[in-house]
Amino acid sequence: MTYLSLSISRLAPVLILLLTAFITEGQPFTNAEIARWQQQAKQITITRDTWGIPHISGKTDADVIFGVLYTQCEDDFARVETNYIDAIGRMAEVEGESALYHDLRARLFLDSTQAIALYKKSPAWMKKLLDAFADGTNYYVYTHPEVKPRLLKRFRPWMPLMFSEGSIGGNISVISTDRLKAFYEHNKFTSSINDFDKYEREPVGSNGFAIAPAKSATKNALLLINPHTSFYFRSEVHLTSQEGLNAYGAVTWGQFFIYQGFNEYCGWMHTSSGADSMDEYLETVEKKGDAYVYKSGSLLKPVRMQRVRLPYKSGNRIQYKEFTMYWTQHGPVVGEKDGKWISVAMMNTPLNALEQSYLRTKAKGYTSYKEVMKLNGNASNNTVFADRDGNIAYWHGNFMPKRDPKFDWSQPVDGSNPATDWKGMHTVDELVQVHNPASGWIQNCNSTPYTVSGSSSPAQSAYPAYMAPDAENYRGINAVRVLSQKSIFTLDTLIAAANDPHLAGFDELIPALVTAYESVKNDHSSTDVAAAIQVLKDWNKSYGTTSVGTTLAIFWGEKIQRLARSRVPATQRLDFLSFTDFVIKQTTSQEKVTVLNETLAELTRDFGTWKTPWGDINRYQRLTGHIQESYDDQKPSIPVAFTPSVWGSLAAYGARTAPNTKKRYGYVGNSFVAVVEFGKRVKARSVVTGGQSSRPGEKHFTDQAERYCAGQFKDVWFYPEDIKQHVEKTYHPGDKYN
Repeated sequence: MTYLSLSISRLAPVLILLLTAFITEGQPFTNAEIARWQQQAKQITITRDTWGIPHISGKTDADVIFGVLYTQCEDDFARVETNYIDAIGRMAEVEGESALYHDLRARLFLDSTQAIALYKKSPAWMKKLLDAFADGTNYYVYTHPEVKPRLLKRFRPWMPLMFSEGSIGGNISVISTDRLKAFYEHNKFTSSINDFDKYEREPVGSNGFAIAPAKSATKNALLLINPHTSFYFRSEVHLTSQEGLNAYGAVTWGQFFIYQGFNEYCGWMHTSSGADSMDEYLETVEKKGDAYVYKSGSLLKPVRMQRVRLPYKSGNRIQYKEFTMYWTQHGPVVGEKDGKWISVAMMNTPLNALEQSYLRTKAKGYTSYKEVMKLNGNASNNTVFADRDGNIAYWHGNFMPKRDPKFDWSQPVDGSNPATDWKGMHTVDELVQVHNPASGWIQNCNSTPYTVSGSSSPAQSAYPAYMAPDAENYRGINAVRVLSQKSIFTLDTLIAAANDPHLAGFDELIPALVTAYESVKNDHSSTDVAAAIQVLKDWNKSYGTTSVGTTLAIFWGEKIQRLARSRVPATQRLDFLSFTDFVIKQTTSQEKVTVLNETLAELTRDFGTWKTPWGDINRYQRLTGHIQESYDDQKPSIPVAFTPSVWGSLAAYGARTAPNTKKRYGYVGNSFVAVVEFGKRVKARSVVTGGQSSRPGEKHFTDQAERYCAGQFKDVWFYPEDIKQHVEKTYHPGDKYN
């Protein structure tokens, strides 16, 4: 692939990049701008339904984009601004020096100069949308002088090109800032994190189910949309224009396309993918005078170098730190290993990514959706799909470079060997995929695609290993079980399937603990241990707010994992399933029971008794609406049955203690969740974490919280006649100021 770069001669002296600040600092809005915004606002209608969901309509798509950015700022300006501070690499200006390498990482892959160039060459239709993005956001800033931006007092139309895909972390988030810091500060970097850690951390992944007409009670295709993100990461919106836009779903704060959702023809659900869309190269580098060269076959090529001066907040002042950044033909240099530099090749085509993200929202079915995928602009997601013609489909990844399969692409490859260079891109037809499987269902839970449709799944032998190195996980196992055992689905039973409480992660762990206890029980006279073992033997391995078994299993499971993790050899790669086997085999019977004893002591200390139901510990609470929420055991909260998804909970709920709390409070997992039926008329239900507004005290701050915690959904108002029956207010952007 071709990497974007500034037009700098490789032989020219190292340059110092101008800061992007000069084009993003606040400049007074002109009278002409304000008049233009006010005129456009008159042709945009925002209807808030009784849940506060904005239904935004306009004559053109650009009108609707203006409106959706305005409403997003109304609901949570802080998240809109923060996402762009992050995307354009200026986080250190608000968070301080600790964020410098976060910003450096962003600049290595794309900077504002490149984004401006992309904006200028964008097709006319996209340029209109980008202009509308900036206009809608700036009009909000102008009409709300009481809102004080942390940094961005003016938004620019090129900004979405640096935030084009909508994923929770984006593809560059996998680049370690610790390794980056070690290289650019010339320090040694030794990772102490075993590979299992990436499986143990609560996934920000997702579940997607699609049901074919043959297994639908109404003979219409059904779709489950179930992203797992940090809470309040996306909002629920409905966008309609006279140019054919009519999409409903979840939009990431600051973006103008429905990331996961549906229109009247089809629906799409993205699950984070393990498909190998990026590679690390070990570069053989040597210094030549003041420059560097790297080996490429028999040639020595110059390392491209560039100086950047990054600002960071220090007290009440802004200070600066200079870096020299490096690139090879493969991509930016992000680290060093055994004397070789590490460069990274990944998707860096933001215009394609943004075009694909937007155009798929106007797809009219399987064929047109697949046509949009030919832009190859989705590097981090799988797609679960359904349409009103009865098609269901799945694609594993999208941006997929062709590589020589003789190399192990799970490890860094030799950058000096031309055979390791990418050989172009795989077509959409070459991806791992299914279309209308005989099983009648599709599932993906960030797991292997080779179980995606039961016996109708793709054959692993038909694809290169790098296309789908994803492992199976307990959510995937649970999803296959749930979808296989039911012959007919409705929207209600699809919701029930999405909330199935079985925790497959304990199917082997608990019997192993019971067996361990039986072998050493004569050495343990504790009646509490014996009683706890009996609770676990009687437990149905399903979560519940009143379940003591859930409490014991999760607390014990977390502790036994931590014990076993230190014994995993650094060179041994383990997914969660194989790690479970490792836990069972590499901890002794005595250790398993000792850890249970420690679990009982911890629960008794913190909650007065180890017989504490799960719902007394696992809670939902929203107090401030801030991006970094605070929690308080003494203030009201709601019990939640769902568990961390690593144990197999399809309805994912990652929770943790906060400073000065004993209870655990949710922060990641189910966010916008929806089920959709594609008939002559679309029927849909949804629920979000808490509510539409980020401001405490407002009606829609937590009006969906009880439903969310109980797994109960509200009706979606998609058609004008339905919306009219559930109107809370209708207005134009800036009405109260005109």
